[in-house]
Amino acid sequence: MWTAFKRIVRAGFIGFWRNAFVSAASIFVMTVALLVIGATLLMDALLGVTLASIQDKVDINVYFVTTAEQTDIDALQASLEALPDVEEVTFTSRERALEEFSEQHRNDETIMQGLEELGENPLGASLSIRAQETSQYEGIAAFLEEQQALEDPQQPLIDDVNFVKNREAIDKLTQIIDAVETSSLIAMVILVAAAVMITFNTIRLAIYTTREEISVMRLVGASNTFIRGPFVLQGVMYGLVSGILALLVLYPIVVWLGPATEAFFQFNIFTYFVSEFGRLFFVLVGVGVVLGMVSSALAIARYLRV
Repeated sequence: MWTAFKRIVRAGFIGFWRNAFVSAASIFVMTVALLVIGATLLMDALLGVTLASIQDKVDINVYFVTTAEQTDIDALQASLEALPDVEEVTFTSRERALEEFSEQHRNDETIMQGLEELGENPLGASLSIRAQETSQYEGIAAFLEEQQALEDPQQPLIDDVNFVKNREAIDKLTQIIDAVETSSLIAMVILVAAAVMITFNTIRLAIYTTREEISVMRLVGASNTFIRGPFVLQGVMYGLVSGILALLVLYPIVVWLGPATEAFFQFNIFTYFVSEFGRLFFVLVGVGVVLGMVSSALAIARYLRV
């Protein structure tokens, strides 16, 4: 068995080097496919961080009337925090709201003078609500509408909910997230299918060029495994070499892009590449090897009659 294994490995390496031009063409195309897959993984990480940062800035603000009782505000906050869609609820007191408003408009003399003439705090307390997912804001807004409907018209609690104003931004963000996830999935499927077809045709060509040798091996009683083995090994070698080449090409690209992504997105893609190198190596090389094996098996099953 060990002797047969060594012969299969030797035959696989010989076939790989003997069909050097065909092997090089297959490796080149598979490297491009794996390179795009690797770039897609890095882009997904970059977009994920960017979208998460934007999502953190999107929320629903509930503004209370100035006469609202703190106990009523606390009760509504507790009800919101109990909702499964709510990630965080932040309370801002009237005093804190006035401080932030004054700090924001400290250079506007008209506004500051108007506050002094009022002689009292015109701002009410507020709650800032962040959902687990952007698609869940609709449900939270519906809950707030129900709470408003239950209020006593003579003693209202909620003055305004800014969901309608933020709806466009929330919907846009949700569409971006869905589009990125969908496009990434489609791109991955297309590239995997392309890599399989290319390697499939390469192995088929290799089988065709050695058809006479295969006939001789069959005549002398070679087993099916011995005949198939070298071609499967060639597919594995295509994937292994292509995965390593893809990583080597990605390295200088992320080194160059690292400072730019950190400046614009607060995310250094080179640092991510280094920290996740093991996972990227496993994914790219693993995908390449699996694609090579699957392509070889398909080609042999269809075109190698043994």
